[in-house]
Amino acid sequence: MPRITPSHRLRRKIRSRDSGYHPQHDNYKWFVLANIMLGTFMAVLDSTIVNVGLPKIMASFGVGIDKIEWVITAYMLSMAVMLPTSGWLADKFGYKRLYFMGLLLFTIGSMLCGMSNDENTLILSRVIQGLGAGTIQPLGMAIITREFPPQQRGVALGFWAISAAASVSFGPLIGGYLVDNFSWQLIFDVNIPFGIAAMVFTILIQKEYFNPKVGKFDIIGFISVVIFLPVLLFALSEGSAASNSAGWGAPYILFCFAISIVALAVFITHELMSKNPLIELRLLGNYNFGMGNLVMLIFSMGMFGSTFLLPLYLQNSMGYTAVQAGSVFLPVGIIQGFMSPIAGKVSDKFSPRAPMILGIIILGISFLLNSQLTYLSENSFVMTSLYLRGFAMGIIFTPLSTLMLLNIPREKMAQASGITNTVRQLGGSLGVAIFATMLTTRVNFHMQMFGQAIQAGSQEFKNVASNLAYFAQQHSGSNMATAALQSKSMIISHLSKQAFIAGIDDDFWMAAVFTFVGLIPVVIMRTKNKNTIIKA
Repeated sequence: MPRITPSHRLRRKIRSRDSGYHPQHDNYKWFVLANIMLGTFMAVLDSTIVNVGLPKIMASFGVGIDKIEWVITAYMLSMAVMLPTSGWLADKFGYKRLYFMGLLLFTIGSMLCGMSNDENTLILSRVIQGLGAGTIQPLGMAIITREFPPQQRGVALGFWAISAAASVSFGPLIGGYLVDNFSWQLIFDVNIPFGIAAMVFTILIQKEYFNPKVGKFDIIGFISVVIFLPVLLFALSEGSAASNSAGWGAPYILFCFAISIVALAVFITHELMSKNPLIELRLLGNYNFGMGNLVMLIFSMGMFGSTFLLPLYLQNSMGYTAVQAGSVFLPVGIIQGFMSPIAGKVSDKFSPRAPMILGIIILGISFLLNSQLTYLSENSFVMTSLYLRGFAMGIIFTPLSTLMLLNIPREKMAQASGITNTVRQLGGSLGVAIFATMLTTRVNFHMQMFGQAIQAGSQEFKNVASNLAYFAQQHSGSNMATAALQSKSMIISHLSKQAFIAGIDDDFWMAAVFTFVGLIPVVIMRTKNKNTIIKA
């Protein structure tokens, strides 16, 4: 029997690091999958669970939509920054080590969110939480792909996708229950025990893996994208903020736009010229992949923006509790999960373009239905739009992924996945920022229009005010003078409610426009493999 020397052990260790699939115990990979599913569920959950808690958070801190939108935007933005960065960091410092650090950041961020006593601390804590989530998601997929042999990867990734879909469906419902029965802080605190458990499982279960072929870190690309995204979103959100009396022409708003444009130009130029880019932008030169990411950007703007709006409408205008507002989203993920494999089979047998076009049309119709919301809208009307939305999303994204990756070389799949995830998070951040800004602007516009339409000296106004004053006298025991003031306050409150709903309707109408625009790149995408060669 040959003697095993230290040099033999070193070469064996290098080979084990360099290979793609590492067989361990038969059950090892399934334990790893369970651990990854737990981390993924938590990370995706916090993208949706917060939406139903926003009205309570706004009331707790006494802030408006222009400020509270950053609770969502900061999380998605920090995720978008980490998605393309986490791969290089894992190659350099180890996948197990970095995955553990992602869980640690996410857990610490969750604890800080629950301890926040003002909106600025909460937003900063969400940044920390998002940095952890942006590490967990891409590394989880990479670890599963490495640990499972090719013939089992489809099943493993299917289970991994179920954990993400479950958090989308149950996140708002869980968040609503916690907010209604306990406090909004608990929607963050609930992550702490699960995060600790996931960290312990990571230490005990996962084996470390390093990639010996690590290129140089793209520091210029990283700095430019970190400057571009936050500065752009800050300018978009502050343009119509209540604290900004100068509006879009304010010098600091124009300066922010100028800085973001310069940073974007530096980022694109450097990424196209660098040998080791942070994001492989040259892949966007692939026709289908470029068009598909444009569709993904448009859809993410509409989807994340609308998900941000609907809980505000249901709770602030319709009087829904948080758990009632969260429950309306439950069917969306279920229907989407049911339709996705069906759409995949249809696209394989016929054409991926057909279900995508049908899905876009149905998705646009669901947004158009939401643009007709009033303070008298029934629950069945709201649910119909969400049923359509779940069906549409289920038949869009599987064929879209098929077409996007049609001509991408196998060795470029990891970079392509990173670009798509980054585009999705970027689109969601932009969608929330744009729709929140538009909502503030349109509510002010409708409030002014309604105010101008009221004629205080008209007989109709006097009759309404008199009847409301009589109502106040009968039900609150107010004297005549107090009842008169209360009647005018009720009229103003009703106008504010109507203006808010009208602003929500305008946002959903814009979401429908974005969605229908997405038809253009879908129609011109190619459905046959042209064996396009991408030059690295």
